[in-house]
Amino acid sequence: MAASRPSLLLLLLLLASSCTVHPDRGEGLLTDGFTAVELSEAQFKVQKPYDVPLAERYELAGGVRRMWVYATDKPITTAHPGGPRTEIKIQLVYSSGVWQFEGYGYIPCGTSGASVMQIFGAAEHATTLMLHVYGGRLTYYHDVATGVVDAGIYDRWFRLNVIHDVAASNVTVFVDGELRLTAPGRGGGSHYFKFGVYGQSRNGMSYRMESRWRDVKVFTKCS
Repeated sequence: MAASRPSLLLLLLLLASSCTVHPDRGEGLLTDGFTAVELSEAQFKVQKPYDVPLAERYELAGGVRRMWVYATDKPITTAHPGGPRTEIKIQLVYSSGVWQFEGYGYIPCGTSGASVMQIFGAAEHATTLMLHVYGGRLTYYHDVATGVVDAGIYDRWFRLNVIHDVAASNVTVFVDGELRLTAPGRGGGSHYFKFGVYGQSRNGMSYRMESRWRDVKVFTKCS
C-alpha cells in the first residue's frame, strides 16, 4: 500500500493539472489567433430615449452594464425612425478583416420582443446580424421557428461570441463556446457592434425590456 501512494498522488496531480489547462467549455479558444482591441470607456456610447436622463435607463456598477427600456419610450432622437432602445454602440468601425465580439450577457425573465446584440451595417439592410429575445429564446432576427440560437436564455449569465468575416461574408454565433448559428453576411462598406435592448414590433414586445452585460471585448485578425 505504501509503495502505491506516490503513484496515486502523481495521478491526482495530473488530473488537477488537466482540469486547469483546458478551459471550461472552450473558453478562450474562440479568440485564439485574434488580437484584442484596446477600447476606451468613451467608445462605449449609450443610445437612449432622447427625453429621459441617462441614469433612468442605464447603470454601470461592478463592471456590469445594465440597460432597460419601456415599450412606450421615445426613440434616440426626435428625427430617428427606430423604436425604443437603450443600447451601447461600440464606436469602432470596420470594413475588412475578421472581427469578433465577446461578452457575457444576462436577460431577465419577462424581456421579450427585443434585440439584444447586433452587427450594424449592410448593403440593402440596416444590419448584418440581429439577435432577438422572444419568450426566453434567443433568435436570429424574428425567426422564432427555425432561427432559435438558444432555447433557454433567461436569468443566467451566458458567454456570447460573434465572429464576422467580412471578405467571406459570413457570421458565426457561439453561446457558451458552442456553435449555434452560421449566417451569410449582408454586404456593406462599414460595420460596428451594438448591444443592449432595442424593442421590436414584430411578434410583440414586453412593456419593460432589460439586458445586462459585462466583460465586453472586441478582437480582430486579418482575413
